[in-house]
Amino acid sequence: MILEIEQFILILTTNIEDNKWGNRELSDFLNNLGIHLYICNAMKILIINGPNLNLLGKREKSIYGEQTFEDYFEELKYRYPSIELEYYQSNVEGELIDKIQEFGFSCDGILLNAGGYTHTSVAIADAIAAIEAPVIEIHISNIFAREEYRKVSLISKNCRGIISGFGLSSYRLGLESLLSD
Repeated sequence: MILEIEQFILILTTNIEDNKWGNRELSDFLNNLGIHLYICNAMKILIINGPNLNLLGKREKSIYGEQTFEDYFEELKYRYPSIELEYYQSNVEGELIDKIQEFGFSCDGILLNAGGYTHTSVAIADAIAAIEAPVIEIHISNIFAREEYRKVSLISKNCRGIISGFGLSSYRLGLESLLSD
C-alpha cells in the first residue's frame, strides 16, 4: 500500500511539474482511480478607481465616508477568499484605458468607478465597448441626487449595469452581480 501511494505521488507530481497535465488530465487520472476531483478556477475580478478616489477617507467625508479604499479592499478580499481580486487606481485617463484593455480579455469582470471621467470620457466608453469582460459601473454616492452634470454617464451604455449610492458597499453589490451570472 505504501509503495502504491509513493508511485501515485510520483506520477502525479512528475506530470504536473513537467506541465504534461492540465486540470483535465489530472481529473481524468484521478477519476480512473475512483477519486472524483472537482477543479474550479477562481474568478478574477479587477476593480478600477478613477480620479480622486485615492483620497477616499480624506475627501468630502460627508459624501464618500471615512474609510480608505485600501482598507475596504482588504475587507472584500477577506469576505471573498475564493475570488482573485485585483485593484488599480489612477488619476490619468489613458492609464485607466490601458488597464481596461490589459485585463478586458483575461478577467471575469471589471468593477469600474471612473470618477469624474464617467461624465466626460468617450475614450473610456470606447475601451469598455472594445473588451469582452463585463463591466459594472460603480458610484459611491447617488449620482442622480447630485449636480446635473453628474446625472449623465457616457460609459453606462457599454456597461452591464450601474450601482450607485450605496457607499463603499456599491463595490460589494457589483461583485455580487458578477458572481450571480
